[in-house]
Amino acid sequence: MKPRLLISYAHPDDESFGLGAAIAKLVDEGVDVYLICATNGERGTVSPEMLEGYNSIAELRLAELACAAEKLRLKQVFLLGYKDSGMMGTPTCEDSECLWQAPVADVTRRVTDILREVQPQVVVTFNKYGGYGHPDHIAIQRATTRAFELASDPTYITEHAPYRPQKLYYSSIPKRQLQLGIAMLRLRGLDPRALGKNRDIDLVKIVDNVEPTHTVLNVSNYFEAWDEANQCHKSQLGGGPTWRMPLALRRWFAPHQGFTRVYPAPASNRIDERDLFMGVKLDDMTITTPAQQTLAPAAD
Repeated sequence: MKPRLLISYAHPDDESFGLGAAIAKLVDEGVDVYLICATNGERGTVSPEMLEGYNSIAELRLAELACAAEKLRLKQVFLLGYKDSGMMGTPTCEDSECLWQAPVADVTRRVTDILREVQPQVVVTFNKYGGYGHPDHIAIQRATTRAFELASDPTYITEHAPYRPQKLYYSSIPKRQLQLGIAMLRLRGLDPRALGKNRDIDLVKIVDNVEPTHTVLNVSNYFEAWDEANQCHKSQLGGGPTWRMPLALRRWFAPHQGFTRVYPAPASNRIDERDLFMGVKLDDMTITTPAQQTLAPAAD
């Protein structure tokens, strides 16, 4: 059996902006990478000229996702179709059809069934804070973490048979780089608690909610592939700024993609892996006996 990875994220562009280099590396190494995209991204801010030829923001954003999926050679993309919630505290977050308002049990059941269908050995989702506090990120993280546990429970019925995945990770954020960024912003007189087009990104809270990194992948040879996938999401500034750090310097400054290992729980909070599939058995893990996986708490 081939190694299989399931990434469970919230929006069209999360896969590229967050994990584009890591995905390209893993696919090159023979891993089949699958993606859950929980929302259609219709709350994203889009310049009017970019909507030409599209009936809605959602249609545009899903077309951009299809472009990125092709660039990254994803095996399959599962669309859950929820509405984008927008940021916490906004009126759109109260929409009954958005992901944040969807019953957690319903989202969990859908993710569990996809997990059982794909049968990945490794699952990746956001950290508990959802990266930068986005409610959709938090919602899919909660559902995926619960689904990881329920997938092996034969008393939990979905369309597909029970299956036991072997490892669960949260994508981690480089704390020192963020702290350096906060310091530089303050030197320039900018508020690190009010960033982004809508001034709703709080870097200080992001740093406060960073979880330990246990696994790192060297992705320094995959920055070009990362950029190509990002450029598919042009409506979300995926093309990047007109100036960016030279490629050689980017490779030197940030050559790794980090992950927090949630299951199996790490013995200590230190980097002890350089491969998401370390210790994975590539045999059939379909459950035929009543054995439910107990998910250990994430390390603090």
